[in-house]
Amino acid sequence: MNLLTLGHSPDPDDAFMFFALAEGKIPTGRWRFEHILQDIQTLNERATRGELHISAISIHAYAHVADKYALLPCGASMGDGYGPMLIVRRGKALPDLSDFGAIRDWLGHQRIAVPGKMTSAFLALKLFLYTEPMHVVVPFDKIFSFIEEGNADVGLIIHEGQLTYARDGFDLVLDLGAWWKTETGYPLPLGGNVIRKDIAPADRSEINRILFESIRYGLDHRAAGVAHAMPLARDMDETLADKFIGMYVNDYTLDYGDTGRAAIREFLGRGEQLGFVPPLGELEFVE
Repeated sequence: MNLLTLGHSPDPDDAFMFFALAEGKIPTGRWRFEHILQDIQTLNERATRGELHISAISIHAYAHVADKYALLPCGASMGDGYGPMLIVRRGKALPDLSDFGAIRDWLGHQRIAVPGKMTSAFLALKLFLYTEPMHVVVPFDKIFSFIEEGNADVGLIIHEGQLTYARDGFDLVLDLGAWWKTETGYPLPLGGNVIRKDIAPADRSEINRILFESIRYGLDHRAAGVAHAMPLARDMDETLADKFIGMYVNDYTLDYGDTGRAAIREFLGRGEQLGFVPPLGELEFVE
């Protein structure tokens, strides 16, 4: 028996993805998994040190850990025409929201609360602006209150905030996933699963098949998977949690496919051209 550490975020989409694994719904052969739930910024930082065998990770962060980890072809979170959002407190004066240039100019004078410097949301923001904005790092679930207290002008929100911001009294400035789709025609690659390269290639492939079956089981038993994820559905009822899970656990999650792989190359390639990420070379996916 071999025990593997498996890091993922305490969010309903990740919980749904690993529901079958956590509840013993699928065979895992000689492998056992220790689930470690931590926020994505912490998992990104741990990946830079190669601490976990398998981990959810921001695609942005992968550029910094490609020497230690290979990308698993399953487990992707892709925003196909939607994604991280820039929001403000309702009633704040805004630029012409139909003009990307006007939004860029306006954001250049705002202090932005961001959920982590290694998140894909932050790289997407820098790609939109062509520069690093004036910002402060705030835990993703504290961004709304941080703005309400007057500590930042704009929030870069991820996770369930994308569905609850209007209810909580905020207005949308820009959906970076929608901008990216307009800009490139690709879905925005946000997160993925990685596995350490010191695990033998044949074992990586075997482990990938187990994770694939966990995701497929959840998609095939959706109601049970959503119920399993509900304890982690912050401020969401079951209907809203199901909608959120559907946004980020879908066909791309089973396999990136050619489109998903091209989207990652475009995303990190643009980051490399602008000096936001180190040179990456060819992406390594587990076969």
